Amino acid sequence: MDAFTSLQRSIERLVGIKCSSYKEDYIKRRILSRMRLTGTADYEAYHKYLLANPQEIDPLRNALTINVTKFFRDPDVFEVMRREVLPDLARRRGSIRIWCAGCSTGEEPYSIAILAHELTALRRDLNVTIYATDIDAVVLQKAMTGVYDRKTLENVDERLIRKHFTSHDDGTFEVRPHIRDIVKFRQHDLMSGVPIARYLDAVTCRNVTIYFTEKQKNELAHLFHSALAADGYYIMGKTEYLAREVEHLFAPYNVMQKILRKAA
Repeated sequence: MDAFTSLQRSIERLVGIKCSSYKEDYIKRRILSRMRLTGTADYEAYHKYLLANPQEIDPLRNALTINVTKFFRDPDVFEVMRREVLPDLARRRGSIRIWCAGCSTGEEPYSIAILAHELTALRRDLNVTIYATDIDAVVLQKAMTGVYDRKTLENVDERLIRKHFTSHDDGTFEVRPHIRDIVKFRQHDLMSGVPIARYLDAVTCRNVTIYFTEKQKNELAHLFHSALAADGYYIMGKTEYLAREVEHLFAPYNVMQKILRKAA
């Protein structure tokens, strides 16, 4: 067994991330970033360092699960959700359940929650729940805290900031309880093959699958299809796509914004 394969096995055991589900070049780039920071020369040396230093596990997990996001990232996608997707679900449902998979530090599910709260001002009988999941317990803790720097709010209208955030003296902004109550955070591994719930009205999984192998992308497509109710929405990242083997599972809704609907 070569040094890289041996290191991957230890990562899967210690970190809980299935390396074979990701592109090999991606895994190698993220490990190399930790090797530079820990001063280890090769995979074998880093492997020994990882085994001898349990405190390296969390930084390695963070490196392998990149978390770059902000509120209303890709504003055009959220505009379609605001104008079309959520109102359509509100017309057809008494309650709406959305799964935000790979939610990172929480900006995306909170963004959806803000849109949902604005909608409930018109439909006070409407109940909305957002299940926000990630494999990384560290980023989930930050998400549950709900405190963010100003730069993450650059796409948020000032009216919404005043309404849905509390500003602090240190320049941070905290999501207010009426938004936080909509979002239910939970640790969840997409590789498990088990959805967070069934008969969901929408699934958002954006800018996550770009790091996965083609096989894993196809398995996730089946997972999300099984999690959605009839005509449920699947919202992908702008650079992501469905492979030919699974494209029959979903019908295009808005091709430009990568919004699909579950096929019968």
